[in-house]
Amino acid sequence: MQYQWYPGHMTKAKRQMQEDIKLADLVIELVDARIPVSSHNPDIDEMGKNKSRLVLLNKADLADEAANRAWCQYYKDQGMFAVKLDARNRSGIKEVQGVIQEACKDKIERNRRRGILNRPVRAMVAGIPNVGKSTFINSFAGKACTKTGNKPGVTKGKQWIRLNKNAELLDTPGILWPKFEDEITGLHLALIGSMKDENLNMDEMAMELIGVITEKYQGLLAERYQLDESLERSVVLEQLAQNRNCLKKGGGLDYTKAASLLIDDFRSGKIGRITIELPG
Repeated sequence: MQYQWYPGHMTKAKRQMQEDIKLADLVIELVDARIPVSSHNPDIDEMGKNKSRLVLLNKADLADEAANRAWCQYYKDQGMFAVKLDARNRSGIKEVQGVIQEACKDKIERNRRRGILNRPVRAMVAGIPNVGKSTFINSFAGKACTKTGNKPGVTKGKQWIRLNKNAELLDTPGILWPKFEDEITGLHLALIGSMKDENLNMDEMAMELIGVITEKYQGLLAERYQLDESLERSVVLEQLAQNRNCLKKGGGLDYTKAASLLIDDFRSGKIGRITIELPG
Protein backbone atom coordinates (compact mmCIF):
# COMPACT_ATOMS: atom_id res chain seq x y z
CA MET A 1 0.00 0.00 0.00
CA GLN A 2 1.21 3.51 -0.83
CA TYR A 3 1.39 5.92 2.10
CA GLN A 4 1.45 9.50 0.81
CA TRP A 5 -0.22 12.59 2.21
CA TYR A 6 0.83 16.12 1.29
CA PRO A 7 -2.12 18.55 1.33
CA GLY A 8 -1.70 21.87 -0.44
CA HIS A 9 -1.46 23.87 2.78
CA MET A 10 1.78 22.03 3.62
CA THR A 11 3.56 23.51 0.59
CA LYS A 12 2.57 26.97 1.76
CA ALA A 13 3.56 26.13 5.34
CA LYS A 14 7.03 25.02 4.27
CA ARG A 15 7.61 28.29 2.40
CA GLN A 16 6.49 30.23 5.48
CA MET A 17 8.83 28.21 7.71
CA GLN A 18 11.75 28.99 5.41
CA GLU A 19 11.08 32.68 6.03
CA ASP A 20 10.32 32.42 9.74
CA ILE A 21 13.39 30.33 10.55
CA LYS A 22 15.58 33.36 9.76
CA LEU A 23 14.18 34.96 12.93
CA ALA A 24 14.88 31.93 15.14
CA ASP A 25 17.94 31.18 17.28
CA LEU A 26 16.98 27.57 17.87
CA VAL A 27 14.98 24.90 16.06
CA ILE A 28 13.07 22.61 18.40
CA GLU A 29 11.91 19.53 16.54
CA LEU A 30 9.46 17.14 18.09
CA VAL A 31 9.71 13.55 16.93
CA ASP A 32 7.71 10.56 18.06
CA ALA A 33 9.93 8.54 20.41
CA ARG A 34 8.61 5.30 18.90
CA ILE A 35 9.79 6.21 15.39
CA PRO A 36 12.42 8.98 15.61
CA VAL A 37 13.71 8.36 12.08
CA SER A 38 10.39 8.19 10.26
CA SER A 39 8.91 11.11 12.23
CA HIS A 40 11.89 13.36 11.48
CA ASN A 41 11.32 15.68 8.53
CA PRO A 42 14.56 15.85 6.49
CA ASP A 43 13.55 19.31 5.22
CA ILE A 44 14.22 20.64 8.73
CA ASP A 45 17.89 19.63 8.47
CA GLU A 46 18.30 21.86 5.43
CA MET A 47 16.24 24.75 6.78
CA GLY A 48 17.95 24.69 10.18
CA LYS A 49 21.51 23.83 9.20
CA ASN A 50 23.01 26.99 10.76
CA LYS A 51 20.81 26.96 13.85
CA SER A 52 21.13 25.32 17.25
CA ARG A 53 19.05 22.14 17.38
CA LEU A 54 16.99 20.53 20.12
CA VAL A 55 15.16 17.25 19.54
CA LEU A 56 12.24 16.43 21.83
CA LEU A 57 11.44 12.71 21.95
CA ASN A 58 7.74 13.16 22.59
CA LYS A 59 5.43 10.36 23.72
CA ALA A 60 8.47 8.83 25.41
CA ASP A 61 6.07 7.25 27.90
CA LEU A 62 4.78 5.04 25.06
CA ALA A 63 8.29 4.04 23.93
CA ASP A 64 10.79 1.54 25.28
CA GLU A 65 12.81 3.32 28.00
CA ALA A 66 16.10 1.69 27.00
CA ALA A 67 15.50 2.87 23.44
CA ASN A 68 14.76 6.40 24.70
CA ARG A 69 18.15 6.53 26.40
CA ALA A 70 19.85 5.18 23.29
CA TRP A 71 18.24 7.86 21.12
CA CYS A 72 19.24 10.67 23.51
CA GLN A 73 22.84 9.48 23.29
CA TYR A 74 22.59 9.24 19.51
CA TYR A 75 21.50 12.89 19.17
CA LYS A 76 24.20 14.00 21.60
CA ASP A 77 26.77 12.24 19.40
CA GLN A 78 25.36 14.17 16.41
CA GLY A 79 25.98 17.48 18.18
CA MET A 80 22.31 18.09 19.03
CA PHE A 81 20.50 18.41 22.32
CA ALA A 82 17.75 15.93 23.18
CA VAL A 83 15.12 15.59 25.91
CA LYS A 84 12.68 12.75 26.58
CA LEU A 85 9.19 14.18 26.83
CA ASP A 86 5.63 13.28 27.68
CA ALA A 87 3.97 16.58 26.79
CA ARG A 88 0.49 15.48 27.85
CA ASN A 89 1.57 14.83 31.44
CA ARG A 90 4.31 17.52 31.48
CA SER A 91 7.03 14.94 32.12
CA GLY A 92 10.36 16.41 30.95
CA ILE A 93 8.93 19.94 30.54
CA LYS A 94 11.03 21.47 33.34
CA GLU A 95 14.22 20.18 31.75
CA VAL A 96 13.47 21.87 28.42
CA GLN A 97 13.93 25.48 29.62
CA GLY A 98 17.44 24.77 30.88
CA VAL A 99 18.37 22.95 27.69
CA ILE A 100 17.09 25.85 25.55
CA GLN A 101 19.41 28.22 27.42
CA GLU A 102 22.32 25.75 27.13
CA ALA A 103 21.73 25.23 23.40
CA CYS A 104 21.81 29.00 22.79
CA LYS A 105 24.50 29.98 25.30
CA ASP A 106 26.90 31.14 22.56
CA LYS A 107 24.22 33.39 21.07
CA ILE A 108 23.30 34.74 24.51
CA GLU A 109 26.98 35.46 25.25
CA ARG A 110 27.45 37.27 21.91
CA ASN A 111 24.42 39.43 22.69
CA ARG A 112 25.80 40.17 26.15
CA ARG A 113 29.12 41.32 24.72
CA ARG A 114 27.24 43.64 22.37
CA GLY A 115 25.28 45.08 25.27
CA ILE A 116 22.04 43.28 24.39
CA LEU A 117 20.70 41.96 27.68
CA ASN A 118 17.59 39.94 28.48
CA ARG A 119 16.74 39.33 24.83
CA PRO A 120 14.60 36.18 24.84
CA VAL A 121 15.76 33.14 22.89
CA ARG A 122 13.54 32.69 19.86
CA ALA A 123 12.80 29.06 19.16
CA MET A 124 10.86 27.63 16.25
CA VAL A 125 8.89 24.52 17.15
CA ALA A 126 8.62 22.13 14.22
CA GLY A 127 7.49 18.61 13.54
CA ILE A 128 5.18 16.41 11.53
CA PRO A 129 1.39 16.33 12.06
CA ASN A 130 0.06 14.83 15.28
CA VAL A 131 3.45 14.63 16.99
CA GLY A 132 2.36 16.90 19.85
CA LYS A 133 3.76 20.36 19.11
CA SER A 134 0.78 22.31 20.38
CA THR A 135 0.43 20.11 23.47
CA PHE A 136 4.11 20.70 24.23
CA ILE A 137 3.76 24.48 23.92
CA ASN A 138 0.66 24.52 26.11
CA SER A 139 2.37 22.37 28.75
CA PHE A 140 5.56 24.43 28.57
CA ALA A 141 3.69 27.72 28.93
CA GLY A 142 1.37 26.35 31.58
CA LYS A 143 -1.69 27.59 29.73
CA ALA A 144 -3.59 26.98 26.53
CA CYS A 145 -1.70 29.18 24.07
CA THR A 146 -2.44 27.16 20.95
CA LYS A 147 -5.29 25.14 19.57
CA THR A 148 -4.68 21.42 20.01
CA GLY A 149 -6.30 18.36 18.51
CA ASN A 150 -5.72 14.68 18.01
CA LYS A 151 -6.07 14.85 14.25
CA PRO A 152 -3.43 15.95 11.73
CA GLY A 153 -3.66 19.50 10.45
CA VAL A 154 -5.16 21.35 13.43
CA THR A 155 -2.40 23.99 13.60
CA LYS A 156 -2.41 26.06 10.40
CA GLY A 157 -1.48 29.64 11.30
CA LYS A 158 1.74 31.26 12.53
CA GLN A 159 1.89 32.34 16.16
CA TRP A 160 4.79 33.59 18.31
CA ILE A 161 4.26 32.86 21.99
CA ARG A 162 6.08 34.80 24.72
CA LEU A 163 6.68 32.30 27.49
CA ASN A 164 8.77 34.42 29.83
CA LYS A 165 11.64 36.90 29.65
CA ASN A 166 13.96 34.12 28.51
CA ALA A 167 12.10 32.44 25.64
CA GLU A 168 9.66 32.93 22.81
CA LEU A 169 8.31 30.04 20.78
CA LEU A 170 6.96 30.00 17.25
CA ASP A 171 4.43 27.25 16.68
CA THR A 172 4.32 26.04 13.09
CA PRO A 173 1.90 23.80 11.19
CA GLY A 174 2.86 20.15 10.98
CA ILE A 175 4.44 19.42 7.63
CA LEU A 176 5.30 16.22 5.86
CA TRP A 177 7.62 16.06 2.91
CA PRO A 178 6.24 15.47 -0.61
CA LYS A 179 7.58 11.95 -1.13
CA PHE A 180 8.69 9.42 1.44
CA GLU A 181 12.07 7.75 1.00
CA ASP A 182 10.48 4.30 1.22
CA GLU A 183 7.21 2.58 2.03
CA ILE A 184 8.38 1.69 5.55
CA THR A 185 8.57 5.39 6.50
CA GLY A 186 5.00 5.89 5.32
CA LEU A 187 3.81 2.81 7.21
CA HIS A 188 5.40 3.96 10.46
CA LEU A 189 3.85 7.41 10.13
CA ALA A 190 0.46 5.89 9.42
CA LEU A 191 0.74 3.64 12.48
CA ILE A 192 1.26 6.56 14.90
CA GLY A 193 -1.60 8.55 13.35
CA SER A 194 0.19 11.18 11.27
CA MET A 195 -2.12 10.47 8.34
CA LYS A 196 -5.87 10.29 8.29
CA ASP A 197 -7.07 6.76 8.99
CA GLU A 198 -9.96 7.08 6.56
CA ASN A 199 -7.43 7.27 3.71
CA LEU A 200 -5.68 4.04 4.73
CA ASN A 201 -6.26 0.28 4.63
CA MET A 202 -6.47 -0.55 8.33
CA ASP A 203 -6.38 -4.33 7.77
CA GLU A 204 -3.05 -4.15 5.94
CA MET A 205 -1.65 -1.74 8.53
CA ALA A 206 -2.65 -4.05 11.38
CA MET A 207 -0.93 -7.03 9.78
CA GLU A 208 2.23 -4.98 9.30
CA LEU A 209 2.04 -3.94 12.96
CA ILE A 210 1.63 -7.57 14.00
CA GLY A 211 4.83 -8.35 12.13
CA VAL A 212 6.74 -5.50 13.79
CA ILE A 213 5.63 -6.35 17.33
CA THR A 214 6.17 -10.09 17.09
CA GLU A 215 9.67 -9.51 15.72
CA LYS A 216 10.80 -6.90 18.26
CA TYR A 217 8.67 -7.68 21.33
CA GLN A 218 7.91 -11.37 21.25
CA GLY A 219 5.13 -12.41 23.58
CA LEU A 220 3.39 -9.04 23.98
CA LEU A 221 0.50 -9.82 21.63
CA ALA A 222 0.09 -13.34 23.00
CA GLU A 223 -0.14 -11.97 26.53
CA ARG A 224 -2.61 -9.19 25.83
CA TYR A 225 -4.92 -10.91 23.36
CA GLN A 226 -4.50 -14.62 24.25
CA LEU A 227 -3.52 -15.67 20.75
CA ASP A 228 -0.78 -17.62 19.00
CA GLU A 229 1.48 -14.96 17.51
CA SER A 230 3.67 -17.55 15.76
CA LEU A 231 0.97 -18.07 13.11
CA GLU A 232 0.50 -16.14 9.86
CA ARG A 233 -0.35 -12.49 10.41
CA SER A 234 -3.78 -12.85 8.86
CA VAL A 235 -4.53 -15.73 11.22
CA VAL A 236 -3.32 -13.68 14.19
CA LEU A 237 -5.71 -10.90 13.16
CA GLU A 238 -8.50 -13.47 12.83
CA GLN A 239 -7.77 -14.77 16.34
CA LEU A 240 -7.83 -11.23 17.69
CA ALA A 241 -11.22 -10.63 16.06
CA GLN A 242 -12.56 -13.83 17.63
CA ASN A 243 -11.12 -13.20 21.09
CA ARG A 244 -12.33 -9.58 21.23
CA ASN A 245 -15.75 -10.39 19.73
CA CYS A 246 -15.30 -8.14 16.70
CA LEU A 247 -18.37 -9.09 14.70
CA LYS A 248 -20.30 -7.70 11.74
CA LYS A 249 -24.07 -7.26 11.90
CA GLY A 250 -24.57 -10.58 10.16
CA GLY A 251 -22.40 -12.38 12.68
CA GLY A 252 -19.19 -12.77 10.65
CA LEU A 253 -15.82 -11.62 11.93
CA ASP A 254 -15.12 -7.92 11.45
CA TYR A 255 -11.43 -7.80 10.57
CA THR A 256 -11.37 -4.03 10.11
CA LYS A 257 -12.79 -3.52 13.60
CA ALA A 258 -10.14 -5.86 14.99
CA ALA A 259 -7.45 -4.03 13.03
CA SER A 260 -8.59 -0.66 14.38
CA LEU A 261 -8.64 -2.05 17.92
CA LEU A 262 -5.06 -3.29 17.59
CA ILE A 263 -3.79 -0.02 16.12
CA ASP A 264 -5.60 2.04 18.76
CA ASP A 265 -4.12 -0.14 21.52
CA PHE A 266 -0.65 0.40 20.06
CA ARG A 267 -1.11 4.16 19.80
CA SER A 268 -2.35 4.44 23.39
CA GLY A 269 0.35 2.17 24.85
CA LYS A 270 -2.08 -0.51 26.03
CA ILE A 271 -0.04 -3.28 24.41
CA GLY A 272 3.13 -2.07 26.13
CA ARG A 273 5.99 0.38 25.62
CA ILE A 274 7.10 -0.23 22.05
CA THR A 275 9.84 1.44 20.00
CA ILE A 276 9.78 0.50 16.33
CA GLU A 277 13.03 2.23 15.27
CA LEU A 278 16.39 2.02 17.05
CA PRO A 279 19.55 4.08 16.37
CA GLY A 280 22.24 2.34 14.42
